[in-house]
Amino acid sequence: MTSPRWRTVLFDLDGTLADTIPLIVASYQHAFREVLGEEVEEARARAWIGRPLLGALLEESPEHGHVLDETYREWNLANTAALIRRYDGVPELLAALGEAGVTTAVATSKRRETARLALDGVGLDGVIEVVAALEDTTRHKPDPDPLLHAAATLGVDPAACVYVGDATVDVLAARGAGMAAVAVTWGAGERGALEASGPDAVLDTVADLHAYLLGGART
Repeated sequence: MTSPRWRTVLFDLDGTLADTIPLIVASYQHAFREVLGEEVEEARARAWIGRPLLGALLEESPEHGHVLDETYREWNLANTAALIRRYDGVPELLAALGEAGVTTAVATSKRRETARLALDGVGLDGVIEVVAALEDTTRHKPDPDPLLHAAATLGVDPAACVYVGDATVDVLAARGAGMAAVAVTWGAGERGALEASGPDAVLDTVADLHAYLLGGART
């Protein structure tokens, strides 16, 4: 009989529940190529993942950030269906958590509409709810506000939650919110950087995450 470590599990979306990394990288590369005539290496684009899109683009190019944002979004939406991929085992993980009485939800830096489109693209629409999206808070990861908003929406104590994500900003946001933090390596983040951010665990597969979340009560 499974005994969940936490009764509330919040998930990041990109690179955690849905393999949107190739889509995001290609969207950044298209936008910079079209607007600035600049080629963006994959590692550079992956480093922006997890942050609000417009903020990252304005930081890179204050003059052209808004045009980059518009160009990115147009291309991203047009290519979501073709480039988004599922992570094997995620639907089964969410089902097992539900059967164990665990509440699950998404806290993401995506806009709500885009997040739902991504969930639909990997067959998770209606399976898990987006309770914190870009529109819901003024400050965003690595600030804890989105995670605190998610906990408040669910009516739970942040200290009773764990946040699962693939980027250092996810771990930092969880720590700032007073939540446990689990980092996964199948998304955008590199293991060394994730470990250095101080999560409770760094896990390499969905099976590892399944075992960790449902492997027994906390001591």
